[in-house]
Amino acid sequence: MYPWAMLETRLEPEIRAVRLEGAALAETLREGVRGAAAAIAAVDAPPRLRVFLVGEDPASRAYVASKARAAKECGIAAETVELPSGTPREALLAAVGEANRDARVDGILVQLPLPTPELTRRIFEALDPAKDVDGLHPENVGLLHQGRPRFVPCTPAGILALLDHHGIALAGRRAAVIGRSEIVGKPLAALLTARDATVTLCHSKTRDLPAVCREADLVVAAIGKAGLITAEWVREGAAVVDVGINRFERLEDMPENLRVSARLRRALQEKGRVFVGDVDFDDVARVAGWITPVPGGVGPLTVAMLLQNTVQAARSRREAG
Repeated sequence: MYPWAMLETRLEPEIRAVRLEGAALAETLREGVRGAAAAIAAVDAPPRLRVFLVGEDPASRAYVASKARAAKECGIAAETVELPSGTPREALLAAVGEANRDARVDGILVQLPLPTPELTRRIFEALDPAKDVDGLHPENVGLLHQGRPRFVPCTPAGILALLDHHGIALAGRRAAVIGRSEIVGKPLAALLTARDATVTLCHSKTRDLPAVCREADLVVAAIGKAGLITAEWVREGAAVVDVGINRFERLEDMPENLRVSARLRRALQEKGRVFVGDVDFDDVARVAGWITPVPGGVGPLTVAMLLQNTVQAARSRREAG
């Protein structure tokens, strides 16, 4: 028995919210990708994705492996270029430049995070916009904000697909997006605005963040702080989307509000690790109308959208001759 087994425990929650599972929808989208990739391969080489992985971060390695596996299952040729964490900026830029010039490569993805924000921005700028399948090049960012995107960033695209699939209305609704990253928060705010939602893009300087969230019909948590969002932050019946993914192997490393979850304790005891989001699922599920689980919510759709963008890039490049 774990030494913390006798501590106060939050019993299994009474779930009110509808779980927004992403796996089934992702598989449907991937079926479409398989068909599109097969059609391209029937007359030309199959779509090809090149992924750059810098460093030895275990989470990044796991993400890249899952993306490569999913691509190959859908008929996309995927290759991973691994570079050590100390790789000079010039070497990384040269590798990206080579991929830009390689006529066999349709899509390029640089796995984030990179060592510094300055390097990240420089890499974004170096990508060929026509191969930038995560929509991070300044040209693609501009097109997105003008309402005519070439590639929609994968995680925001997956979130919208999930909300649409469950018939969750956006027009005229208030949305709070917590986190202003280049890959999730900012593009998602633009997409929601284009869908006629009224959006508050929240961050570390936002005053009285819980009060802002309580005004929202849709709360999207993408801030990287495990269990930050509790029921007190969420209005009754709101939709809550959790983009965060945080891994714990010890109970004492978890935030206090998550330690009392019987569900998480059991998972930790059985598997030796547990993944949680930025939302206290057990607590928020009692008041929300809809909620995404972690894992199994947004994650599968992020990968599916990457595959869609790769096929789109391959098709566009072949049509352009």
